[in-house]
Amino acid sequence: MSQLSLFEADEYYEFPEELLEYTKGFLPEKEASQFFDQLLAITPWKQNTQKMYDKTVVTPRLTAWYGDSSKRYHLGNNEFQVNEWSTELINLKERIEKCTGYTFNSVLLNLYRDGNDSVAWHRDKESELGNRPVIASVSLGQVRNFDFRKVGDHRKKYSLALEHGSLLIMKGNLQVKWEHRISKSVIKMKPRINLTFRLINEI
Repeated sequence: MSQLSLFEADEYYEFPEELLEYTKGFLPEKEASQFFDQLLAITPWKQNTQKMYDKTVVTPRLTAWYGDSSKRYHLGNNEFQVNEWSTELINLKERIEKCTGYTFNSVLLNLYRDGNDSVAWHRDKESELGNRPVIASVSLGQVRNFDFRKVGDHRKKYSLALEHGSLLIMKGNLQVKWEHRISKSVIKMKPRINLTFRLINEI
């Protein structure tokens, strides 16, 4: 079985195909750059709040949801306003579906403006996503490290550099047994846009 290799310093680790699939250059360089500029300019970016323990905090990134319905819907304990699909987003969704064989009905866009923007350790395990959800993640702009660690075992973490125009498929038991994050960076970072396509059961 072919496997996905993740590198961190001198360590070497292999994720089996049933958890991750990574494709460099899913979008050609020129197309990816044009799409990045377009999304950066026209997306109705918002900064949300979320509850963490007993506090309400501002999320350190900007987001926007698009999907099959323009109504509000719930995901976990949060309620979102869904924007209608743009032609470019629906075309990308269909392109990913044709390539992977998976079906999606929504996409979350994240804008990491610089190295101060991040997403904390988490699992995408909301009931609306069903058991063993499949999430397709397209990265545009600045390369950022995507970190993984096993639930209950934080001694080691593994990192994958998500490149401009790449596609990452997360599937199987990844959301059950592993956590992931994009950490803050002390190195100066340019903006990055991440599109995570999902199948939400109740819209």
